[in-house]
Amino acid sequence: MGRTATGVIGIRLSDDDEVVGMSVIEESNDVLVVTENGFGKRTSEAEYRLQSRGGKGILTSKVTEKTGAVVAVDTIEGDEDLMIITEGGIIIRMDVNDISTLGRNTQGVTLIRMAEDEHVATVAKVEKEDEELDGEEELESTDESETNNEIVDEVEGTNDSETPDTDTTDTEE
Repeated sequence: MGRTATGVIGIRLSDDDEVVGMSVIEESNDVLVVTENGFGKRTSEAEYRLQSRGGKGILTSKVTEKTGAVVAVDTIEGDEDLMIITEGGIIIRMDVNDISTLGRNTQGVTLIRMAEDEHVATVAKVEKEDEELDGEEELESTDESETNNEIVDEVEGTNDSETPDTDTTDTEE
């Protein structure tokens, strides 16, 4: 193609349609869909047939007044977390494995509850936070500090359990 070429049509859109997202799908991935009113779902990639260039697309979510328009579409592997951010600045983090896997032509489940006048602004995939590992590291560091205190006591020649109780108040005879 030359410099003035405009490219080819990827998808033919109706007047009221718009592209929300695009992603390369692999066999083991699921498709994640989130709507503006906080609904979402995972769908297996096997439910999507291959489309030719310039096709009309495949229905992926029932859009109703209850669910609102689709605001995010992405592929997920299952080993990540999801951050959902609302227009009002509320952010929640959730494990993508907590989102139900449903069919293509369904509305999804509630992912976040919001006030009536609030909507989901954006969605982002983030690395999974390993909470169990953080807790174990914290426990290990506590054990290490106790061991370090015992070593210091031995070097100084004192140990809390061996320190005699002495009365340090001044008394006049």
